[in-house]
Amino acid sequence: MSVSSLERIAVEPKTAATSCVIWLHGLGDSGEGFAPIVPALNLPSNHSIRFIFPHAPEQAVTINQGYVMRSWYDIKSMDLHQRADMTGVLESEVKVKALIQEQIDSGISASNIVLAGFSQGGVLSLFTALRYPEKLAGILALSCYLPTADTLPDNCHQANKQTSILQHHGEQDGVVPFAAGKIAHQLLVDNGYNSSWQSYMMEHNVLPEQITDISTWLQARLIS
Repeated sequence: MSVSSLERIAVEPKTAATSCVIWLHGLGDSGEGFAPIVPALNLPSNHSIRFIFPHAPEQAVTINQGYVMRSWYDIKSMDLHQRADMTGVLESEVKVKALIQEQIDSGISASNIVLAGFSQGGVLSLFTALRYPEKLAGILALSCYLPTADTLPDNCHQANKQTSILQHHGEQDGVVPFAAGKIAHQLLVDNGYNSSWQSYMMEHNVLPEQITDISTWLQARLIS
């Protein structure tokens, strides 16, 4: 698969797209898992936001007994410091950057692109955005952590130092520990990033209340 050929679901606005949200799914899911969130966001009917929900490649996942599923990278352990296979993270980063470039090539500036993701997809969105060399409109990191555990990724770029980062996490999350999300948030804040944190009384999922909050945040970033 070439870096620019990730299969995806695209949800187009009624008018010509002037901005874009690239939304990455979690382990074992697909772009279809989050595509239904678009109408649930209750955006203005005349919005011009294109939503792209790419499908991760299929690969064996160590913690799931080597079962082949859609995954942005292999997960080798539940321990935060050993959890993410960085080779896989870097390979998927290239693919996500290619998706961003496709949108730029279509006429949408990087500053009108939000990179979003849930769980493993949130890990990749956060990692990619922190290292991306052009300013993005926003970074949405749901129920996730930093793949580099309690340190920032190498080669973080100044371009997104002040970009709005919204981090959400469930207080009862049994898949990605609440503490792992808080570690990432505190690390970002301590290093001067513009990160906001919101927790919800939920497990490893998304709530209607949360979708409303995401919609408000997205509209402030992408709808003038």
